[in-house]
Amino acid sequence: MHIGFIEDTHLHGGTQIWVSEAVKFFLKKGEDVTVIAPLDSWVAIECSNAGAHVIGYDWDGVVSKGDEFKRIWTEGLNNCDVAVCTVHPPRNGFHCAVFGAECIKQAGLDTVLIPKTGTIVPEYLRKFYLPDDSINVKIISITDFTRKYLIDNYKIPSEKVELIYQGTEVDRFTSSDKNKAEALRRYSLCSTVGPVLGSVGSFEERKGQMLLLEAVAKLADGSFPDIHLMLVGDGPDEEMLKAKVRTMNIEKNVTFFPFTNEPNYIFERIDILALPSLYKEGLPNVLLEAMSMGLPVIASKLAGVPEVVFDGETGYMIEPGNKNELINAIAKLSSDKNNYLQIGKNARKLMKEKFDKRGQFNEFLKFFHKITGK
Repeated sequence: MHIGFIEDTHLHGGTQIWVSEAVKFFLKKGEDVTVIAPLDSWVAIECSNAGAHVIGYDWDGVVSKGDEFKRIWTEGLNNCDVAVCTVHPPRNGFHCAVFGAECIKQAGLDTVLIPKTGTIVPEYLRKFYLPDDSINVKIISITDFTRKYLIDNYKIPSEKVELIYQGTEVDRFTSSDKNKAEALRRYSLCSTVGPVLGSVGSFEERKGQMLLLEAVAKLADGSFPDIHLMLVGDGPDEEMLKAKVRTMNIEKNVTFFPFTNEPNYIFERIDILALPSLYKEGLPNVLLEAMSMGLPVIASKLAGVPEVVFDGETGYMIEPGNKNELINAIAKLSSDKNNYLQIGKNARKLMKEKFDKRGQFNEFLKFFHKITGK
């Protein structure tokens, strides 16, 4: 089987990491893989290094939807039995799933277009998910919340939408004494800090890092003067967040670290993963990875989060933007060691039993064979 991926972004967040891992998995299974991605993007480089056939295009120029770009995309899609397209935000009238459908239709290709999504943005149009009824389109939703939303709100036929959880690499995200020692070496903090919170991901408004800083400031000024937050990643809000840390006088409570391809060492270093997103989430990879490491998590009640974070059992959920709930959840986990340890065990058990990525990649592959008959 020939599997295609369309990634219309330069980002290297959780979705792009998943794509690169999926590409490597399918290549090891003996499948052919083509990736259509912006020139010199993180995904293009990673997948090329993995041995996939990469078709690069100019990210700014493609919004023109000109003949040259149709030729490039059609060349990439030509031999693909399926083409998995992450549903990214539209830009200047261009949307990757819609453009992919146009290329398939105009060239008369048999390629099955598969928009993949876990995030619901109410402003998105129905055609971003089901761009053309005259070609073969199937949708993969990585959360049940999203699947139901597409069916109920966009009126997409239920047989068009398949639920497949992405899962995580449970073997890789398993705590060990050796890795914990390495984490302490890589991420050196004052020995008296604690609890150590971690926020891993793109620095942008929707991830709620500002809310987290406000919570840390409040806790540091009260019962947890040695609380420490590790902010790991990069993004458009990085300089603004650094400035806020200074103006809030919490420099001793917050440390910034760059994006890493080895987040397992971050999880070994922190006590709690915090993901207080404000909007636009699916089922974040970072949540599954941390839970696999046996870490208690605090996350906003959005989209697929309640499908893994069972309040008080595998972590705590908060209402998006609710600082007091975030503060209380941090305090609960930091004040009751037995509760903390049990929640971590429960989280690890759930990941091992239901969210092992190796099994989920096989589910994707089985679905591809089912819809193509190959």
